[in-house]
This record gives sequence, structure tokens and C-alpha cells, in this order.
Amino acid sequence: MNDDTVWTEILVEAEQVAIREAGLQNFLELTVLSRETLEDALAHHLSQKLREGAAAFPPELFREALQEDKNLLAAVRGDLLAIRDRDPACRSLLPVFLYMKGFLAICCHRLGHYLWTRADRKDLAIYLQSLVSEIYTVDIHPAARFGVGILLDHATGFVAGETSVVEADVSILHEVTLGGTGKEQGDRHPKVRRGVLIGAGAKILGNVEIGESAKVGAGSVVLGDVPPHVSVAGVPARIVGKTHDLPALRMNHNL
Repeated sequence: MNDDTVWTEILVEAEQVAIREAGLQNFLELTVLSRETLEDALAHHLSQKLREGAAAFPPELFREALQEDKNLLAAVRGDLLAIRDRDPACRSLLPVFLYMKGFLAICCHRLGHYLWTRADRKDLAIYLQSLVSEIYTVDIHPAARFGVGILLDHATGFVAGETSVVEADVSILHEVTLGGTGKEQGDRHPKVRRGVLIGAGAKILGNVEIGESAKVGAGSVVLGDVPPHVSVAGVPARIVGKTHDLPALRMNHNL
């Protein structure tokens, strides 16, 4: 019996949906019900979603990464649970796994980062980045580093530059940019600490630090460091209040 509670929950949900909706039976059988593990199902699903690059991204490549890097698989489980628990539009794990492009995009980035850190595989990592940008409109450089439990809510238009760092338990809305400020070289992108909540359309530019449990208001432009446990908003962003611990988990955008 499989003791992976995340995968067991996805299987049970898939069985129930297949009974209710005949039109999805074949899709669910191929994608979930015929698969033995979360790793196998995810490898197949991502390969199918990236079918434009099927020659370069067969399921075996995803399986290799998931089997070799156990931290990657733990991150995938953490992302699944984070989205299910924080997004009120998601009441179960199956829709997250099958349809939520923020989850699928961050999974692809995790594979891209795996490739980036292997000798002589950076070209394939960049190719994967370009495919994900075209298919999901999410553009994350494969060198960028992401922790566990990331929610990219809606995800459309999210950009993260090469030296970006996003720690664990962060929630980010659509059209957010973690970018540079010009043509400078080296460490030039934002560092987002644990528990941060970033509202839709926010632009965080330069090698700045967004402190733990901070909140960035929608549409803000951040050009300097943000202390921990504060809310910032505006153009340029200024401190407008304080925050509770880990606002990313609460998803309350009031400032």
C-alpha cells in the first residue's frame, strides 16, 4: 500500500471525478490512475504539458531529476499543499496537480534549476525556461532559487531574474516582477524572505531584501530593502503598517 498521503489523496480524488464525469475518464486514467507514484505521474504530466518540446523533455528526464534530488520531490509536495491550503479556489489537491499553471510552472522551474546546477546542462535549462515562458507566461531564470511551499497565484506575467532568491512559504500574485535595475552584473535581483506576501502587479527591483513576514501591496514599486514584519505600498513603496507572522499563509491583502 502506498504510504504517500499526498499521492493517495490525489488518487482518491481522481477516482471520484472519473465516476462523476465520463468525459474525463480517459484523461484521468492516463494521467493519474494508471500511475504508481507521484513522481511517475508528475513526470508524465509535465512532459505532456510541454509537448512542444517533447523531444527534449521526455518523462524520463523528469523522473531522473525527481529520483536523484529528493529535495525536489519534497518541494513539489510542499507546493501542492501550499496552494490547496491558501487558495480559496482550490479545495482539493487534484485540480492543483492537473490544472494550476502556477504549480506546473514552479515544477518546471525546479527541473530547470536541477539542470542548471549540473555540468554542461545549462543550455537545456534555458530552453526549458523559454518553453515555460511561452506556454505559461511565467519567466523564471533557472539559476533563481526557490524554497518549499510556494504559491504562484494565477501566475500570469510572473518574472524572476537570475540571482533572485525566494525562501519558503511565500505567496506571490500575478504580474509580479523580481527584476534588476539596469545592466549591472553579479548579484542584482531581490531576496524574498520566508512568509512574504506579494500583491498583484508589484515590481521589486534590484538586489534588495524583503524581510521575513513582510507584505508588499498590489501595484507597488519596491526599490529598497523592506524590514521584516511590515507592510509597504506605493510608488515608490513606503511602510504603511505592520504585519502578523507569515502573511503569505493568511493571503489577506489589506494593508
